[in-house]
Amino acid sequence: MKITGTRFGDIEYQEANLIHFPEGLIGFEQLRDFVVMPNREGNLLFWIQSVEDKDIAFLLTEPGNFFLDYKVVPDKTEMAKLNIARPEQAHALAIVTIHPDKSVTLNLAAPLLFAPETNRCLQVILEGAPYNTRTPLPTV
Repeated sequence: MKITGTRFGDIEYQEANLIHFPEGLIGFEQLRDFVVMPNREGNLLFWIQSVEDKDIAFLLTEPGNFFLDYKVVPDKTEMAKLNIARPEQAHALAIVTIHPDKSVTLNLAAPLLFAPETNRCLQVILEGAPYNTRTPLPTV
C-alpha cells in the first residue's frame, strides 16, 4: 500500500506493519492507523505518520532514554485493549514537541503504551503522577 504524506512524500507500507490505535490519540480520535518512519542510525527520535490524514505525523521517543526512572505499567483494561497478557509486553513512548524557540519537550503526562507483538498503541493519561505535558528534554 502507499500513501503520500505532506512531510515524507510517498510512503510504501504493508498493512501488517501499521501501528493501530483502537481509541485514536487525544484530539485525533478519528485517526487509528500509523506508519512508523525509520530512525536514522543513532537517533533516539522517530515519526509516526497517519495513513488516514496525510497532514498528521507525530515525533516520538522512548522517555526512558532521558528519564531513567520513568515507567508506565498498563492496567488490565489497557492490556486488554493492547491485546497483551503481561504488562512487560508494552512500553512507554512520549510525543515530542519542538517549539518555535527550538526548545524540546516531552509529554510525560499522557504517554503512549505500545505493544510491539500486536502493533497496538494507546494514549493514557497519568492522573496524579508528577509528570506534565511539557517536560523539557534534558540537555547533555
